[in-house]
Amino acid sequence: MKRLTFLFFAFVICFNSKSQTGLLTQAHGARSQSMGNLKVNLQDAWTIFNNIGTLDRIEDSHIVLGVENRYGLKELSTFDLAVALKTELGSFGFNLSRFGGKLFNQQMLGIGYSQKLGIASFGLKADWFQTQIQDFGTGNSLVLSIGGVADLGPKIQLGAYFSNLNNSKISRYSEDRLPTLISMGISYFPVSSLQFHLEVEKDILLKPNVKLGLEYGIRDWFFLRTGINSNPSKVNFGFGVTPGKFHFDYGFGQNNVLGSTHQISFGYKWN
Repeated sequence: MKRLTFLFFAFVICFNSKSQTGLLTQAHGARSQSMGNLKVNLQDAWTIFNNIGTLDRIEDSHIVLGVENRYGLKELSTFDLAVALKTELGSFGFNLSRFGGKLFNQQMLGIGYSQKLGIASFGLKADWFQTQIQDFGTGNSLVLSIGGVADLGPKIQLGAYFSNLNNSKISRYSEDRLPTLISMGISYFPVSSLQFHLEVEKDILLKPNVKLGLEYGIRDWFFLRTGINSNPSKVNFGFGVTPGKFHFDYGFGQNNVLGSTHQISFGYKWN
């Protein structure tokens, strides 16, 4: 009975709830989480997960590693690894991610490409997505996503991201489908040390989620961040430290109903 209860809870959380817990719906990287689970316009290596269209905005190649724990349950933990390669032909990204525990888990392996053309950047990504439920079996899916960003001026940026545009099923034997998300965001950079972000995210089966995020650089190497979500109501904050080619980020999120989420991420960049 305990096992069936957990499996039901995990399935509802990942595919039907508004908690942003599954690999396809959550924001990856502690920086994104600490700013209200932003996805569209943040220019870092985590865009391989959050918006492939922004990947070519990074200045250097990166490798990043992240760990997230939601609501104090190890069964709702996520482990991420991503590599972003900056080349003269554009930027290539590779990602590997795992969510869940022994009874219920998801794995995602993806590759993406992004290219900047004038004031805009575009990207396309393909993920091999696996869902495994103990005693029920394993499902595999191909998930396609596209995204892009454009500069509306020296201080304003507009972006959009379409996740699971092929409306993929959990498996070929099931009629249940993976979440399909449409996200749009606008960002304002009044000075080099300050960023404001506004996003609207819509799951085709759920109400829109409005996100607000802010980042302020106290020093060139230390950043404070905060953000809020509307659906569900959630408050986030965190910080980042960037000593040289390394960077460390911490994000904290508080859901009034489910509890708190902690995420840390590490990274290294090279030319």
